[in-house]
Amino acid sequence: MISPWDRWYSTSCCLCCHVRTGTIILGVWYMLINAVVLLILLTALSDPEQYHLTSAELANDLDVMDDANMCIASAISLLMILICGMATYGAYKLRAAWIIPFFCYQIFDFALNTLVAISIVVYPNTIQDYLQQLPDNFPYKEEIAALSNVCLVLIVLLFISSILGFKAYLIACVWNCYRYVSSRGTSEILLYVTTNDTTSYKEKNV
Repeated sequence: MISPWDRWYSTSCCLCCHVRTGTIILGVWYMLINAVVLLILLTALSDPEQYHLTSAELANDLDVMDDANMCIASAISLLMILICGMATYGAYKLRAAWIIPFFCYQIFDFALNTLVAISIVVYPNTIQDYLQQLPDNFPYKEEIAALSNVCLVLIVLLFISSILGFKAYLIACVWNCYRYVSSRGTSEILLYVTTNDTTSYKEKNV
């Protein structure tokens, strides 16, 4: 009998590359994205008059809150760079424990997107409310707003479902990489113990 975990286990992923290589590429890609976001946030904090999204009519306390939100976003981006760097290092150096934080982040991100899809199904009017908040010069805003709620919900759910499917595939790739690295480490330990036992046995007989 094959367990459900073993059925989905594979050492290859997209582009026919190894799951270890795919995890390294994925970790580097996430690091680059978060590095760009962090650079933009730090630039906005260094020159708030040019990059502030608030208008001159807003109160000063809202500006302080905006700065605080950007500081929190910067800290999250820095933490994500650290987590992605740990996953890249763990896949490269065959350290399974270093991959776990990135895998947990993927699960958390997948759960959030699933909750968004559920909220759209439960509260379909939120799409129309979101469309009304978009700026007037947003492309195809009037055409999209003219669609019925059912059509909008189906389009958004189809889009989110495709994203969830892709994220689930990436989660499977990282999980398979973790299993591969773990089994590789276990095999090396068993080989080391077996070799030492064999050597000790030969020395005793000699």
